[in-house]
Amino acid sequence: MKKFRKLVEVAPVGLQSWAEKELENYADEIVRFDTLPENESELVKRIGDADAVLVRTLPLIPSSVLSKCPNLKYVGMCCSLYSKESANVDIAFAESHGITVYGIRDYGDHGVTEYVIYQLVRILHGYDYPMWKNHSLELTGLKVGFVGFGTSGQMTAQALKHLGSEIRYFARSKKEDREKEGMHFTSLDELLSWADVVITCLNKNVILLHEAQFKALGNGKIMINTSIGPAAELALLKKWVEDDRNILCADTSGAIGEIYEEIKDKINVICPDASAGMTEQAYDLMSKKVLDNIKKALS
Repeated sequence: MKKFRKLVEVAPVGLQSWAEKELENYADEIVRFDTLPENESELVKRIGDADAVLVRTLPLIPSSVLSKCPNLKYVGMCCSLYSKESANVDIAFAESHGITVYGIRDYGDHGVTEYVIYQLVRILHGYDYPMWKNHSLELTGLKVGFVGFGTSGQMTAQALKHLGSEIRYFARSKKEDREKEGMHFTSLDELLSWADVVITCLNKNVILLHEAQFKALGNGKIMINTSIGPAAELALLKKWVEDDRNILCADTSGAIGEIYEEIKDKINVICPDASAGMTEQAYDLMSKKVLDNIKKALS
């Protein structure tokens, strides 16, 4: 079997132990680092003469690093690759210099769906959180609007639909399969005005909630951000949560953004700061997809 000559994990990449063992089948030499490099110079030194690299969301691997690693032929991203522009690897530079870059997607969606349902149930019923309305509410009849409707959004919407919620969504295109299930495409501002609960499921670095959208959203709503980063202008989001009638949920501080420290202690801001998607099952699936990409690259 064809192998890489030298593969470097430039920082912790999160592969399961069984995957690390299998990785030995695909490289003559494997070098692993358990800390992030302090700077680009250290990163270049770690990569050295390797022909393959594995990296997670950090560190960044820009063109200034890639250009100093002439033997590099493959970069495997052990994280979601949504677009070239949002990646932590300069994919355009890599491709123009004969370096293959593969990323993965759709490995932590089940945990996200469970997180959304968990938060909604505790808020609607007031189990271990102040009850949202004067009476305990079911998910039945709840008006839920999705901003962004990829794999995790659709999976969550199907679960909520099964439990009786009404679903509308805003996305780049209609999802015909979901339309047949009674979920309907709606313009962004109309969606925000209609929904009791807004769930943002956007790609990294995509901000869709601006002044006009917060005006359409109004108050007395629940917003759950399942995106990797913020989905709203931070100053406007901070102003929105100053109204205690509004509830903001996110699984990680990164999903809230730079205002996290300023608002984290508010009763209407719920953030355990733990990735909902990264379960044991998700790490297994991530590891499998990373290995599949390596085999594809070697073939």
